[in-house]
Amino acid sequence: QVQLVESGGGLVQAGGSLRLSCAASGRTFSNYAMGWFRQAPGKEREFVAAINWSGAGTSYADSVKDRATISRVNAKNTVYLQMSSLKPEDTAVYYCAATEYRSIATPDQAMYAYWGQGTQVTVSS
Repeated sequence: QVQLVESGGGLVQAGGSLRLSCAASGRTFSNYAMGWFRQAPGKEREFVAAINWSGAGTSYADSVKDRATISRVNAKNTVYLQMSSLKPEDTAVYYCAATEYRSIATPDQAMYAYWGQGTQVTVSS
């Protein structure tokens, strides 16, 4: 199994930026593709971004495509989500997840077997 711990959430003003981190432990990090998902109050959890094992393949939700960058450093067992031009509608708990389907940056939540506990991001207007 792989364990995932997110960090970097907090309160930010609209228009601001933040970087979320997700540290993995337990298994070889490069065996996994990684994804970021979020869940706002009263809403279903939704896809944000994903990255394959090497970092060469990425995918983004349309809602964040021009404002988010996902990256990873395998030597540090860490995946990042950089977001800019934040909007109040970005307020959510952000989760990172790992899938053994490592070659593809899949947005399909069902393919992710391992999940972190989440980190709260609140964007004030």
